[in-house]
Amino acid sequence: MNTSLMQYIKNSKVPVTLAATGLLFLAVPSFANEKTAQSTLLNVQHQWAECQYGSENDDIKESCLEALVDSTQTLSTQSPQNTELKVWLAINKSTLAGAKGGLGALSLVKESKVLLEQAIKENPTVLDGSAYTSLGSLYYQVPGWPLAFGDDDTAEKWLKQALSINPDGIDPNYFYADFLLQDGRTAEARRYFIHAKQAAPRPDRPLADKGRQREIAQKMKEL
Repeated sequence: MNTSLMQYIKNSKVPVTLAATGLLFLAVPSFANEKTAQSTLLNVQHQWAECQYGSENDDIKESCLEALVDSTQTLSTQSPQNTELKVWLAINKSTLAGAKGGLGALSLVKESKVLLEQAIKENPTVLDGSAYTSLGSLYYQVPGWPLAFGDDDTAEKWLKQALSINPDGIDPNYFYADFLLQDGRTAEARRYFIHAKQAAPRPDRPLADKGRQREIAQKMKEL
């Protein structure tokens, strides 16, 4: 991996500019008020979209996600009661696991599972059910016992729970459709992919929506 392209966040009081990708990882703020907390969360979401969709280069993507996991871990440690950050730490770790692949990624997905379970226990409807969406997606994408915890029945239970909270959201519909596609239930999958495609845009997350719509289009080609 070309670590010169992307360095881990250092303990610094000033922002670190990652010129190779155009990303900006901000210095860790204190959570003085709710507005600051929401701004920080949105920054983490934007950085995730840049890591996930901002480059076709696998090394850059992996290094970007490693830096993002580090910075989100610091933020979450500073504000342990912030359940939204806990969910995004889990999302960032599981996305990094996907970028790494192989057995070496299993520890990351197991850590993500624990974080999501904690978040659900603290606030079951956090981020409009995103914790259930992420947990369900882990259950159908990771290996089963003895390597990991993968289980299709559990995956479907959590994905349906996410849809019950946010029935029109792009992510819960996309991931349930992807699960159905992998399960060979193509007619059902098509219906949920179409629903995901028709989801209302998220004004604060244009890059994430654009990337997800590309994924939806690609999956529908598989149908």
